[in-house]
Amino acid sequence: MKVIVGSTQEIAEKGAQQYVELLAKKPNAVLGLATGSTPEPLYAELIKLHKEGKISFADARTFNLDEYCGLQPTHPQSYRYFMQDKLFDHVDIKAENTRVPDGLHTTPENVEEYDRDIALAGGIDLQLLGIGVNGHIAFNEPGTPWGSLTQIVELTEKTREVNSRFFDSIDDVPTHAVCMGIRTIMNTKDIVLYALGENKAEAIKKTVYGKISKKCPSSILQLHPSVTVYCDEAAGSLL
Repeated sequence: MKVIVGSTQEIAEKGAQQYVELLAKKPNAVLGLATGSTPEPLYAELIKLHKEGKISFADARTFNLDEYCGLQPTHPQSYRYFMQDKLFDHVDIKAENTRVPDGLHTTPENVEEYDRDIALAGGIDLQLLGIGVNGHIAFNEPGTPWGSLTQIVELTEKTREVNSRFFDSIDDVPTHAVCMGIRTIMNTKDIVLYALGENKAEAIKKTVYGKISKKCPSSILQLHPSVTVYCDEAAGSLL
């Protein structure tokens, strides 16, 4: 596991270079993407590099980590809307090559199709992750089985409370989401994990140096052969 600490802009620039190098070498690479405020500086840097002609997503394919259940793709808080607004609408990626889990028509059968489609695409070459204060990755909360695949998960009250800042009230926050499982994430070829802010420092410490435990889902990343952790100074303050 490689750890890089710097300013928010520095780690966005360094992380973006991984995408530049990957897509130059493999234009049809499969990218695993994440939502939330943490990856926004990275996406802004990728858009900048695209406008400068330094990166192209024309042949790339993407699979997002998760999506709320019950929200239309056009809902301002849906993760499909986020991806369009923060990245897809500003680069040359083909709409048909972007996948976000379907949060409207969720059954155990069609949720399982997501992993099959990833496999048919050749697997994810580079997976982007954020991290929760309790070490959750995507919506995989403490206690999630290591062997879990894409599934429908019930959101904890704490997670709904944290995310309620994006909604009018906590009552508007969905109670469930479709989410890549731990095994799905671990099956990817390379992983980049971003963390910003002092409130993520303890989780990052446990991720990098802690005991591998389901109490901190991100600790499983210690067993992955190729992980780069990008932290700002606050998130990396306990390393």
